[in-house]
Amino acid sequence: MDPVTLAVLDNRLRAIVEEMGEAMLRTSYSQILNSSRDFSIALCDAQCRLVAQADHIPVHVGAMPWAARAIAEAFPAPREGDTFLLNDPYFGGSHLPDLTIVLPVFAEGALRFWSVVRAHHSDIGGATHGGYNPGATEIWQEGLRVPPIRLGEGGELRQDLIRMLATNTRIPRDFTGDLMAMIGSARLGEQRLKPLLAKYGADGLDTAVSAILDLSEAHARRILREWPDGSWVGEAVLDDDGFDRIDIAIRARVTKRGDSLTVDLSESDPQTTGFVNSSYPNMRSAVAMAFAFLLDPDVAKNDGAFRPVEVIAREGTVVWAKPGAPVTMCTSHCSNEIVEAIIRALQHCCPERAMGGWSRRFRVALTGQDARRPGRRFVWHLFQARPGGGGSSGGDGWSTSGEWHSAGGLKFGSIEMAEARFPLLFETHEYRPGSAGDGQYRGGLGGQLSMLIESDGPCQANTAGDGVRHGAAGMCGGEDGKPHHYVLRHADGSERVLRTKEVGIQVNPGDRLLVEAGGGGGWGPPEKRDPAARARDAVEGLL
Repeated sequence: MDPVTLAVLDNRLRAIVEEMGEAMLRTSYSQILNSSRDFSIALCDAQCRLVAQADHIPVHVGAMPWAARAIAEAFPAPREGDTFLLNDPYFGGSHLPDLTIVLPVFAEGALRFWSVVRAHHSDIGGATHGGYNPGATEIWQEGLRVPPIRLGEGGELRQDLIRMLATNTRIPRDFTGDLMAMIGSARLGEQRLKPLLAKYGADGLDTAVSAILDLSEAHARRILREWPDGSWVGEAVLDDDGFDRIDIAIRARVTKRGDSLTVDLSESDPQTTGFVNSSYPNMRSAVAMAFAFLLDPDVAKNDGAFRPVEVIAREGTVVWAKPGAPVTMCTSHCSNEIVEAIIRALQHCCPERAMGGWSRRFRVALTGQDARRPGRRFVWHLFQARPGGGGSSGGDGWSTSGEWHSAGGLKFGSIEMAEARFPLLFETHEYRPGSAGDGQYRGGLGGQLSMLIESDGPCQANTAGDGVRHGAAGMCGGEDGKPHHYVLRHADGSERVLRTKEVGIQVNPGDRLLVEAGGGGGWGPPEKRDPAARARDAVEGLL
């Protein structure tokens, strides 16, 4: 096909996934999706190659082709009208709260595409609320496992299966509504692909997709050829696993030769007792994410763009756990640390493309009763007071933009809406001065908040995260960002510092959650920072 037609089709495919994302945003039930946007959309071709994605959650998208492959292997003869579902990390998923709907798209009697929607659900059963169990020592304690299943056929859904799934969650209404939103978004992708297939013909669109992927590969390899050859080592460290281990290292040896890159993670520490281990699809996604961050913004992030990267890893390490290990924290940690280790290595190869570390995730999930809605249980996830992004050669980091794995894709949404939906009062919500790592370009600031709990009776909380011992890494001479500091202040004035991995925390009405989120790492030596920029930060109260 001519270049103009290819460009039109590439943009049309991306427009489809963006429209699917808008449908998901507007029809989902839970706060974690319709406010914080913790979902992602992709189109894969019949070979399960990533063809198009929207700008949602990077760590989701890189793993979604593995979900499509798992479905294709489990159901080698899909039929038009089928709907498939999975979440199992050992069968194409990343972690249990992320459910994935996979819908086959047919034209001219053959499978042509997979329409894929992945969304993080507010609860997935298991031993504790909210989808994360810091006390888990095996995956069976983390929640409901769904291997590849056929959820519907002939355009109809298996209501008995949906009831079974919803019954195993604490908030079945939200679960069912969110699942229907996912299915509707995947069907919208099918509806938008059909006219495209009819207009250009199935074989014509297949040819175009292959050409689009080849162009992305050529673009990525052209960038790689500009980098010097060599081999470098980077390391990032997790605080702990919530049990008996601290300072768990992820080590990346990155070798660049010509127009290809090899990322070797095999020297990472052994897998842990706790849930910071990674599933294989999540590890592969984290590597792809790190590479994508170093490419030009206009490189289409599809299967072709990631072909120059070879990944070496060893099963039984924290980056690739053996089946049965708990992995629910992996989309945040250790995926953040995989990215950070790779960027730390490549700062010596392409410093102008490297960036300071993005801060780490520290999540709190709260469940209880709201007096305004008698008899209805709520599960609330903390997305407010986000941490800061890293500085780069292009400027200071983005404040309160989040972590590596989401790259700004997760939102904290409206404070007023959160107060309307949950028994919470946000007394302050602002930047945390001095949290950013210093540098020629400083990191972004983390947020800080004071939040009053106004529940009907006691609540239960759990935490899941990292970043209290280790802040976001500075790069190319920049300084590390400040670590997190979370405190629960009781109504009587007594306080206790929250650990990043706790379960069974009692929270009473009148208690306050006090959050000081970490900032991003700086880029470049601090002495090279523009004095005017430093003076501006002082005037704005950011230091």
